[in-house]
Amino acid sequence: MTDNKKTTWRSNLPEGTPLWAGRRAHWAALGLSAEDMAKPKIAIVNSSSKLAICFSHLDEVAAEVASAIRDAGAVPFEVRTTAPSDFMTSAAKGGAYILPARDLIAHDIEAQVEGALLDGMICLASCDKTAPGQLMAAARLNIPTILASGGYQASGEWQGRHVDIEDVFLHSTDVAAGRMSVEDLGQMADRAIRSPGVCAGMGTANSMHIVAEALGMMLPGHTPVRANSEKMFANVRAAAARIVQMVHEDLKPRDILTEAAFENAVKATLAISGSINCVKHLQAIANEAGVSIEIGPMFRRFGADAPMLTDVRPNGETLTETFEDAGGGAGILRRLAPVLRHEARSVAGRSMAEIVADTPDPDGAVIRPLDNPLSQRPALTYVAGSLLPGGGIIRMGAVKMRTTRHRGPARIFHSRDDAVAGINADIVQKGEVVVLRGIGVVGGPGMALTSAVVFALKSKGLIDDVAVITEGQVSGLVNQGLVVGEASPEAASGGPIALLKDGDTILIDALEGVVDLEVPSEELARRAAAGEGFQMTGKATGFLGVYRATVRPVHEGATMDRED
Repeated sequence: MTDNKKTTWRSNLPEGTPLWAGRRAHWAALGLSAEDMAKPKIAIVNSSSKLAICFSHLDEVAAEVASAIRDAGAVPFEVRTTAPSDFMTSAAKGGAYILPARDLIAHDIEAQVEGALLDGMICLASCDKTAPGQLMAAARLNIPTILASGGYQASGEWQGRHVDIEDVFLHSTDVAAGRMSVEDLGQMADRAIRSPGVCAGMGTANSMHIVAEALGMMLPGHTPVRANSEKMFANVRAAAARIVQMVHEDLKPRDILTEAAFENAVKATLAISGSINCVKHLQAIANEAGVSIEIGPMFRRFGADAPMLTDVRPNGETLTETFEDAGGGAGILRRLAPVLRHEARSVAGRSMAEIVADTPDPDGAVIRPLDNPLSQRPALTYVAGSLLPGGGIIRMGAVKMRTTRHRGPARIFHSRDDAVAGINADIVQKGEVVVLRGIGVVGGPGMALTSAVVFALKSKGLIDDVAVITEGQVSGLVNQGLVVGEASPEAASGGPIALLKDGDTILIDALEGVVDLEVPSEELARRAAAGEGFQMTGKATGFLGVYRATVRPVHEGATMDRED
């Protein structure tokens, strides 16, 4: 039991009022005693769902958390949020629901936790959009919050070799290209996953869990972790006990989510060659925390300070289990200690300096030292120029890339499926720049998934001879070719890319940080005056309509708070 530094709770409404009476009636019916009602009230934010394996075990996790919160002297209240999975929720509208679901999670949490005036929350982080949505809500509500990881799934074996969900995704385009049979792909899929938890690799989920630890919003040494392992359950119980202490201490997210914390998170993402999605998620969290920074340029600024130190699949052949055993996220921070902002704080109640000082050196074969990185190129880098004033992100460090510079004519497509069909029909030629526009956060709406385009180029043997620029999402599984993702501002918002025509020359230089359109400004002005630019078609309704009307550009975090 913690020493009480705070004894009054916002959850305790003025006695004798209508709201107090109604709340007491409900809580008494739920079995709370008068003593319970005087205790701090903690939300357990759970995205449990039987629709996807990544969420399927969270009810059991939530039960452990609730028990530990009661043992620590507080009252737990489990609340649910939407549970988006890239492999499930992406089925409709070209994946348009995936990114908006992140903001829906944040809104769900606000409506329930803030609406009820609860005193703190522990968020069970699982699939890709849960951790960023939870962190956004934490920064917005600014009540004591801690994230706890639900862990990653066990992989399987097929035809005598390791197989995981990343392999299934990567080989999914081989059927159309005639490189794999439907039967073989089905057998691979049947054997790829052997337990609950998030994708077993350095995709967005594991990347964002490590980012949460680097930000200071998860207890040190807690990620990655095998789902349903003894360590995972010990971790969530420790996090549950700690959130009660944090409520008493009144330690809030905005005490932790400072510019120093974001710098540390960017460097950790670079060191693990984390998902490209981390860039926009970190920007969204910074927006909610009221921290005025531009995350994209930070990746360029710190690329040399934080080289790639590990090659967890699909960046290389290191398994997530091996990375965890070698030191995991804490080991990465230990390696980065000389370049981190040591004054940053953590939910542990300690500074980054104290945390890395207490962390043992990781296994040097799996997590390299700073002076012996796996790549001299930054894992991710930011590019900007006349075509993309808001910028775009290129994955570099773990990528098999014949060149970091490409100059060629544009070949424009307006959907992922049209681009894949064009590639398979030999419409795309060597030397071109495949441009996917009209599929960004507004045009989509919601950023279509476009990794299949890169996989199709690989299948056709074009990946070394064609560059890609996309307004859509690019999976962390994309580890070949010169690909600019998260292109901003998008065509549907009037960015220069809206005036692009087939055949226009584009220059991409990853090392120089440039993505330029080599068309005279007078010609672009003429096109604009003549109405020759991209025109958005189709009406978005329901939640996607609200998203389109309110979303910021992706380089500003793609948060639903645009003011026109």
